[in-house]
Amino acid sequence: MHHSNPIGLFDSGIGGTSIWKEIHALLPNEDTIYLADSKNAPYGLKSKEEIIHLSRKNTEFLLNNNAKIIVVACNTATTNAIKELRSSYDVPFIGIEPAIKPAANKSSTNTIGILATKGTLNSELFNQAVLNYPNTKIIEQVGHGLVQLIEEGQIESEEMTQLLIKYISPMIKKNIDYLVLGCSHYPYLIPQIKKIIPKHIQIIDSGEAVALQTKNVLSENNNLSNAKTSSAIFYTNTNPSVLKKIIGSSYIIIEADF
Repeated sequence: MHHSNPIGLFDSGIGGTSIWKEIHALLPNEDTIYLADSKNAPYGLKSKEEIIHLSRKNTEFLLNNNAKIIVVACNTATTNAIKELRSSYDVPFIGIEPAIKPAANKSSTNTIGILATKGTLNSELFNQAVLNYPNTKIIEQVGHGLVQLIEEGQIESEEMTQLLIKYISPMIKKNIDYLVLGCSHYPYLIPQIKKIIPKHIQIIDSGEAVALQTKNVLSENNNLSNAKTSSAIFYTNTNPSVLKKIIGSSYIIIEADF
């Protein structure tokens, strides 16, 4: 595989750009291709079979564009489909899972909150991870409606504020000291969330860890780019205006049917 081939990323929409930003910051010389499957967002409400089907479709799109590694920048797709992807395609896959481990290990109240999609919280992979922390009280909350609002560009809307208060307030009352964001869309809500939670509650997402893992796997395979410059191309199957607002207008955004 050629060093100069791009890193491919896919998500059920624009949320995984939070992961792309971490990867681009850590590996600025790597070309990247990002696929936003916004037409089918959110994945969290779909069946496991549907999620696997969409993840295969996205993977094949990225492989057709010569991706040397694929980052599944979606918690729901990772927890439901990555096992099938790894057994079907001869390319390294990097997944993203809720960061239960650092939260559980650092919590002094032994109580953490997890805000995630239904698809992630119901997945076998997530429930196996929870079993590793029998001494930690893990409060799970499905973020109904959050992804849709983010996809519509309604991050700072009153509706978003009210949903976040509704979901997070019960966790605060149960004495969490860490809030795990279990969806790649949710880091865009951190400014909103910080207005709701007390200062002692820490927010954790998986972006930095995913970027480090991507670098480690490329390094192990001797497949890091030695280019001096890089390009980033974003594909979306819906109106690109919200994607443009989130990543800026200096990048190539292609509206495509996939």
